Amino acid sequence: MSKFIKFISLWVLISSALVVHAQTGRVDSLRYWTAPDHTRMVFDLTTPVAHQVFLLANPARLVIDFKHTKLLKALPQPPKNHALFSRVRSGVRNNKDLRVVVDLKATVSPKSFALQPNKNYGHRLVVDLFNKVKAVNTASKKSVKAAKTVTKTVKNKARDIIIAIDAGHGGEDPGAQGPRGTQEKKVVLLIAKKLAVLINKKPGMKAVMVRKGDYYIELRKRMQIARAANADLFISIHADAFKDSTVKGASVFTLSNRGASSEAARWLAKHENAADLVGGVTLTDKDDVLATVLMDLSQTATKEASRNVAGKILKNFKSIGHLHNNNVQKAGFLVLKSPDIPSILVETAYISNPAEERKLKSGKHQSKMARAIYKGIVKYFNQYAPADTYIALNSNKKHTISRGETLSGIAQYYGVSMRSIKSINRLAGNLVIIGQVLKIPKG
Repeated sequence: MSKFIKFISLWVLISSALVVHAQTGRVDSLRYWTAPDHTRMVFDLTTPVAHQVFLLANPARLVIDFKHTKLLKALPQPPKNHALFSRVRSGVRNNKDLRVVVDLKATVSPKSFALQPNKNYGHRLVVDLFNKVKAVNTASKKSVKAAKTVTKTVKNKARDIIIAIDAGHGGEDPGAQGPRGTQEKKVVLLIAKKLAVLINKKPGMKAVMVRKGDYYIELRKRMQIARAANADLFISIHADAFKDSTVKGASVFTLSNRGASSEAARWLAKHENAADLVGGVTLTDKDDVLATVLMDLSQTATKEASRNVAGKILKNFKSIGHLHNNNVQKAGFLVLKSPDIPSILVETAYISNPAEERKLKSGKHQSKMARAIYKGIVKYFNQYAPADTYIALNSNKKHTISRGETLSGIAQYYGVSMRSIKSINRLAGNLVIIGQVLKIPKG
């Protein structure tokens, strides 16, 4: 009997503990993030909690039920001019659960997931809301825009060089943080915007901002945005951090060989990737061997172009500050893995260094960084502008002969005749030598 009593007592204690534990869940705060294709709500929680998300109609409402959860304080209301939310309400259900109701202005498709604690936040519940009507309209606009781009290329044979500018992190992901609390996501967005202004002022160039505001975009989605814009170059801008606050300097990265190989395998293995264009050639109807060769050729050209433009940008950084490394670095960053777009990642400085944090907050220094990147881009495309672009068709360029290049290959690359190259350079024959600099006539 005593054993039974002990068992019952133990069971009561465990049950009580479980009840207490179940009642400890708490929603501390709510944050809103607005991206071009969705709106994000982030609930800060003390512990992971069971939840349910569903929609109600007439009028449109989003309902989020939190099990065994209490509300610390009233939830903040969305701005009055918010495109999707009208009002947020909350109430207690069953004396132990929390219900949050969001009055909506449009029909949405919700998606929710939990996030584990990190160095910036504790437990979180994320609810993403995708506006169905807006998504359809956006897709239609993209199709029309793509058609116009093709028409312009065919009719005028002169298009803009597209530079995709990716400001790292954003929204729930602040990136690195300086000793005085400066957030990486904010300073890199300011530098990115200044770079975009410079690029858009250059005839024959156009900037596409991957992230336009304070919201997070998944890394592969950043690549997809650049590819959808038919970008000729992808630049991701960051501000590094390290536990040693004395470490400083800028760095420029391209994709490592290992990263390129793993991405090639992924593209070739995935059906949806095989249907994409790589260097203008679809892989869908190619056998495995040919598809692999085409992918390798595309990546080889892309990596070479990436190293070239990265070197030019790094050289410009020398005149405005300390370099963390004098050479272009290689790493397996996911955002650099598009096989047919030259891609580089710029670490503008170490935000963990107090002196560099002060510089990164300075508008003047941000402009210097943007101009250094811009000058490297312009110098590269003055030499290697695609043949169908405005810059290629409206400027005489210079080309330095590299190992394995031929006069016929150079003529084909720039879309001009061998005769015109020989004429402008006063060449008697077709022989060229490594290091020789040739003038390239207008196409």
